Amino acid sequence: MKILVTGGAGFIASHVVDALIQKGHQVSIIDNLYSGKLENINPSADFHKLDIGDPAVHSLVATFKPEIVIHHAAQMDVRKSVSDPLFDANVNVLGSLNLLEACRIHGVKKVIFSSTGGAIYGEQDYFPADEEHPLRPVSPYGITKLCLEKYLFYYHVVHGMNYVILRYGNIYGPRQNPHGEAGVIAIFIKKILAGEQPVINGPGTQTRDYTYVGDVVQANLLALDYAGASVFNVGTGIETDVNQLFGMINARLGSPAKEVHAEAKAGEQLRSVLSTRKISETLGWKQQVGLEEGMNLTVDWFKSHFSGK
Repeated sequence: MKILVTGGAGFIASHVVDALIQKGHQVSIIDNLYSGKLENINPSADFHKLDIGDPAVHSLVATFKPEIVIHHAAQMDVRKSVSDPLFDANVNVLGSLNLLEACRIHGVKKVIFSSTGGAIYGEQDYFPADEEHPLRPVSPYGITKLCLEKYLFYYHVVHGMNYVILRYGNIYGPRQNPHGEAGVIAIFIKKILAGEQPVINGPGTQTRDYTYVGDVVQANLLALDYAGASVFNVGTGIETDVNQLFGMINARLGSPAKEVHAEAKAGEQLRSVLSTRKISETLGWKQQVGLEEGMNLTVDWFKSHFSGK
């Protein structure tokens, strides 16, 4: 199968690309390398350094003729979206619309879209949140993801384009970017390895649904064969707070670092955890890697790639 993956040099999508190629699919990658890295790109994939908002996307889709587009390219930093909502919308809405128009014009059958299972629900009414939970994003990032979900519904109803929306929990694992504001696990590991002091924003009791990247890859693979249009959470159904994470990472690295707290970030979500009943019952997906195992795999990868740097 011919599959176009946007953001394929990034953390999550590069793992998806690896799995697709291992399954024998023909893969083409779009990535502008704004946050993606060349070393993440599978050499068996065709790579195009290209922004999803570039008109040249149309030529690529017309030439490659993908059957499915897996769309991961995004401005994914929640705090960046708050400080610069225009940039966030330009990438996540207008750039994505350029891609969807190329898909419509050139007959792409299905789009698999990486959405958010935390920012899109906002502060939850019940725990864990299922796909029917009210959608109340309180960040521009969450708003743009919801906007794209609505556009996909439109393209399905009006133009017959199928879609699978995957609302991710907080994904972690090898290749995650340890710089910037996103990815607290990667940030903590890198700082401890560098002999720096990690800082926990607020009391550290805020919870997230930490999901290993390999389990997200399996959700994408299962979505390839899904006929129709639907949305699925991808998570664990388990809440873990930041203080717990810090303790786990500290113990694995044998670090003497203390638990240091700073002022809480304004508007930060207090609790987030996802129900995965629908994806389990519909696609046969299930969590394979628990937090303990996933943390070991992640720490080992960072030790081999960043220790002493």
